[in-house]
Amino acid sequence: MLLFCAMSGAWADSSQGKYHAVRLKPGQDLKLELTRFLLEKDISACAVVTCVGSLTEARLRFANEPQGQQIEGPLEIISLVGCGGKGAWHLHLSVADREGRMTGGHLLEGCLVRTTAEIVLVELTELEFERVHDPQSGYKELEIRRR
Repeated sequence: MLLFCAMSGAWADSSQGKYHAVRLKPGQDLKLELTRFLLEKDISACAVVTCVGSLTEARLRFANEPQGQQIEGPLEIISLVGCGGKGAWHLHLSVADREGRMTGGHLLEGCLVRTTAEIVLVELTELEFERVHDPQSGYKELEIRRR
């Protein structure tokens, strides 16, 4: 796997990975539990491989909007993508309502599991992800370092 760090203009070449499987149960908060998992396992860099399940409600932030929006369920998780490390995540979630209408955005706390959330993560054992302020975007963006 070849990764580019825009902040430093460097490529990080790493093929070492360790997989983790997590199942969340009804009532658990998707983001809070994933953050707790990163901290408990002391994971410095990882990516979401897959996630399936359902939510009773979701809280998402849409592009270029400062506040999150509550979406009432029941909702099916269509996709969860992103990367994290050191207890910080950048995650995007897509969900479908009972009529199949899809909504997606930046995952916030407040996404509560309805029946299950089955998640597979890959830990990138030779890398370290950190979120640092990027003056160009105005947000904390990914910085990739070798461990």
